[in-house]
Amino acid sequence: MEEDKAKDLVIIGGGPAGLAAGIYAARARLDTLLIEKLGQGGQILLTDWIENYPGFPEGVSGFELADLFAKQATRFGLEILNAEVLEIDVSSNPKRVNIGDRNIDCKSVIIATGASPARLGVDGEDTFTGKGVSFCATCDGPFYRGKTVAVVGGGNSAVEEALFLTKFAEKVYIIHRRDELRATRILQERAFNNPKIEIIWDTVLDKIEGDESGVNNLKIKNVKTGDISDLKVDGVFIFVGTLPNTGYVPAEIERNSRGFLITDDNMETSVPGVFAAGDVRAKLLRQIVTAVGDGATAAFAAEQYIQNKYQPKT
Repeated sequence: MEEDKAKDLVIIGGGPAGLAAGIYAARARLDTLLIEKLGQGGQILLTDWIENYPGFPEGVSGFELADLFAKQATRFGLEILNAEVLEIDVSSNPKRVNIGDRNIDCKSVIIATGASPARLGVDGEDTFTGKGVSFCATCDGPFYRGKTVAVVGGGNSAVEEALFLTKFAEKVYIIHRRDELRATRILQERAFNNPKIEIIWDTVLDKIEGDESGVNNLKIKNVKTGDISDLKVDGVFIFVGTLPNTGYVPAEIERNSRGFLITDDNMETSVPGVFAAGDVRAKLLRQIVTAVGDGATAAFAAEQYIQNKYQPKT
C-alpha cells in the first residue's frame, strides 16, 4: 500500500524546534526525515551569544549551541536532508511534501520553519538592503568598525544587537517609537550604562538615504511633535518583530491575524496530523527554550497520532 512507503514523520525546519522534535522522534524510533534548506540551527546561527538557555551558566555562542543540537539529533539516527520545501499537501493521508525534484509522503508533519525579520516598509529600505540596511548584526557588524550605526526597535533583539554592535561601531543609536524600551530589564541596564549607545525616544524611521556607496543619512520623525530631522549614519539595523516563514503552507491550516500558525496545547494545527513548533506558531514567547519545548511536545503528539491512526486496533 502507498502509506506503507510513507515516512512516519517529516519535520520541516532545522532550528531548535525542529531539532528537538527530531531528537524525540528518533528516540521513539519513528521513521523521521528532517528537511532544512540552510544549516542546522536556524536563527540561532545568527546569534552571537546566548545567556538564557539553561545549562550554560556562562552563556554559549549561537553556533556552538546549534552544533550541539545537531550532533545530539544525528546521534539518535535522525535523517537530515538539505532541501527547500516548496509546498505540502495535507488534504489526504498520507500527507505529501514537495521539495522540487520529488515528493515525500508521510503520515505526519511538523512545521518548524521559524520566522524572519519584519521590514518597516520605509523609502530606501529595499534599495539599500545589503548596502547599509541590515537585519543581522552578527552577520554585518564587523563591516562597521569605527563607524556610526543606528538600530531601529526597542525589544530584546534590538537591544541585544545594539550591544553587540558596540564591539565594532564607535557610536550606536537606538531609535524607538516609545518613551521606554520593551527589552528585559537586564538588557536595558546594559544599554543605559554603555557609553557608545544613545537612545532616541519617541521616534520612528521615516526614510533611508544614501548614494552608490551605501547609506549615509536617516530621516527620523518624532511621533509627538511631528518634527523630521537628519541622523548621519553609516548603516542601519532593523529589528521590529518577525513574520512567520509559511509561504509553502496551505491555506487550510489556520493562522492568526499576523500569519502565525494556530495550534492547540499539543502543537496540533487545524489539520489533524499536522503540527507546528517554535517561532512559526502563534504564542506568547519566542525563545530557544520555548521552541525546544514545542518541538518535544509536537514529536510526542505526532507519535500518538500515528499510533492511533495507522496501527491496527487490538
